[in-house]
Amino acid sequence: MRKTMLFALAALAPLVIASAATAAPEDAPMATADEPTLASAVVVQAKIAYRNRSESTAPVLDYGLDYFQRFEPLTVGDALKRVPSVSFLSDVLESDGVRLRGLDPAYTQILINGEKVPGSGSSSGAFGNGADQSFFVDRIPAELIDHIEISRGASANRSGDAVAGALNIVLRDALALDGGYVRAGALMFDDKRIRGAFGGVWGGQVGPGRLLVGANVQGRRNPKEKLSLRYDEPGAALNNNEVQTDKRNGTDSSFNIAYDVPVGAGQLSVNGFYVHTDRYQDEDSIEYNTGNNTNANLSTINNNDVDIQQDSYSLNSKYKFPMAGGTTTVKLGYAAFKNDEYEFEYETEYLRDSTPFPDGDRFTGDRAKTRITDDEVSAKLEHKRELSPSTDLEFGVQYEGKRRDNRNSEVPRNRYNLPAATPPAYKPFEVVGKARLEQTRIDPYVMLSGRSNGFKWEAGLRYETTDVDVTDFVLREETKKKYEVLLPSASVRYNLTAADQIYASVARTLRRPSFQHLSPVLLEEELGANDFVGNPDLEPEKAWGLDAGYERRMGRDGVFGVNVFYREIKDLLEIYNTGVRGSADDPPSDIAWVFSARNTGDGKVYGIEFDLSTPLSFIGMDNTGVFLNYSYLDSEVSDEFGKRRFNSQAESVFNVGFIQDIPTFAASFGMTYRKQGEAYSRVVGEEVTTTYGADLEAFVEKRIGKNMVIRLTGSNLLDANKRETFNKFTTIASQQTRDFDEYELEREKAGPVFQLTARVAF
Repeated sequence: MRKTMLFALAALAPLVIASAATAAPEDAPMATADEPTLASAVVVQAKIAYRNRSESTAPVLDYGLDYFQRFEPLTVGDALKRVPSVSFLSDVLESDGVRLRGLDPAYTQILINGEKVPGSGSSSGAFGNGADQSFFVDRIPAELIDHIEISRGASANRSGDAVAGALNIVLRDALALDGGYVRAGALMFDDKRIRGAFGGVWGGQVGPGRLLVGANVQGRRNPKEKLSLRYDEPGAALNNNEVQTDKRNGTDSSFNIAYDVPVGAGQLSVNGFYVHTDRYQDEDSIEYNTGNNTNANLSTINNNDVDIQQDSYSLNSKYKFPMAGGTTTVKLGYAAFKNDEYEFEYETEYLRDSTPFPDGDRFTGDRAKTRITDDEVSAKLEHKRELSPSTDLEFGVQYEGKRRDNRNSEVPRNRYNLPAATPPAYKPFEVVGKARLEQTRIDPYVMLSGRSNGFKWEAGLRYETTDVDVTDFVLREETKKKYEVLLPSASVRYNLTAADQIYASVARTLRRPSFQHLSPVLLEEELGANDFVGNPDLEPEKAWGLDAGYERRMGRDGVFGVNVFYREIKDLLEIYNTGVRGSADDPPSDIAWVFSARNTGDGKVYGIEFDLSTPLSFIGMDNTGVFLNYSYLDSEVSDEFGKRRFNSQAESVFNVGFIQDIPTFAASFGMTYRKQGEAYSRVVGEEVTTTYGADLEAFVEKRIGKNMVIRLTGSNLLDANKRETFNKFTTIASQQTRDFDEYELEREKAGPVFQLTARVAF
């Protein structure tokens, strides 16, 4: 009932305002919307697409769907692999948590249509039960995109939780498309399994307004192979090795709708989307002693499966109308996220005595359920007016109410010796963790902007107030926190010539602690074999940032840019080892710890970013487009062992590619190559170095008439791999003296994916 009422509020409240405005006089003319694009032009690209040239004062990179479309990305994450400074610390073939400038996903603000959305962390790995200050972009199908904006700096009229920058995923609206198209395709994976992909979009005039509807269903699969080699220390003899298969199979279904209609003196827009993810992860592993993979050396057999059901949905409405000599905008929105996971892990241990395989010694079974529900209500009131022919004033207030519930249930561990004539039955699920986060934000802002003789500027102040209430229903504890932060920002842009621009942006931003960081619920084996417990007394990080750059327009479509950035961050939020033994510390010789979060010192992040997107017209090759971007990323922070980079920040990101159009044959082909630099992470007890192999993608397409295109794409053509090196220690002293508890090498690889797609416009 509560959610139904919130949906109704989000959809209908602007209608009331719009109705009241119908009889109001027009104080200022409204801008006329651009003409919608014909569906055939979306399906059959007449020319190569390049990075859009943004005219915003603050530094923004703008990429239309046509920039990515020919390589047929399945998700927003797949598309973002081709833009500057975006890295991922995901498994091979996974593009989920955006690490802009190589930083943790919580440093990047993710918006959909300019609005924040609830999200979740990874369903496996660190914070698998939902890091709510980040959003995984592989939840949004690429088919919904109109364009993607990457804001390198901050502006007062946007939420300030964007230390690394902001990524705005703009979905198609009702004014964007005239006509429709259907899409059908098939994907073949390295294990020869085939999954389908189907969808359709239609936009047109309905009644007094314009309507857009779309639906998409696509199969997902990611078969991988892993190998772990474990030693006492580097250079020692092999103790044991683990061979693992990891298959992730699922289906993503989405639906989106938008309606724009003139009401009175203004324009009313209502839009919504729904995405359902059905995913099953199956990990099977076999461990052998001494590296001799025979039954006589069989140590353990493990089966770890996770069934994931996720729903994300959002409904937003906006009414924009002239008032008091300017333009006023009222926005109301409701967004929700629901995640249900069921996980079991069954392990049979051998070689616990002198009896070899197949007579097992002990069976251990663990079962767990996790449920996350997250809903947010937002409201904005904004007014913009002209103070003079060259100066504008904008001010407003934004409200956000958030509630997030997290429930963890487990079955008591079922352990018995083998062989057993009658294995004991599993006991019922017990609630081991239940917590709620309630967060209220009220953020007023004011911003001035101006332009004169090729010079543009903006300056503003934003005051963010955050009230947080964390309740642990198991421990019966409640923690209240309040943050109040003033966030100044300013940007300038100057046209040196008709083709050359320089710009600079300075802003204060922040990173709020996530629910997982704040919640005092103990999550067993959340970080590998280690447990995690939150800290309700955390303070937010605060950062001052600078971006400055140069951009040159090259001919009609080309653009070259270089950008330098610097962030100085206070009260760093980092994971640390509490020194308490964890639940998986059994027997005691197998070290597992309880980790937590803390504010620890200061840090700085800096780098330089180059990007080029242009046709080769200057050498007479109008039908050849090239794309190149390179980002050098660095940082500095101090811990118990001295200075290091921010944990898991990639050293660099490199992308290069081309598209060749052949108008005579109505065909095109192209390739892209991507390489991400090494990442390093260090906490008490563990150091991890991660490297990725290169990724190569290619496509070939044939256009049939003006309304149809058939496209064959191949991704991961170099069989990309992920390599991780783990240095493990028992104490701070042993880590300083390099007295290893264990040294582990882990390798993960996946094969190519081929996709055949056809689109037909109507």
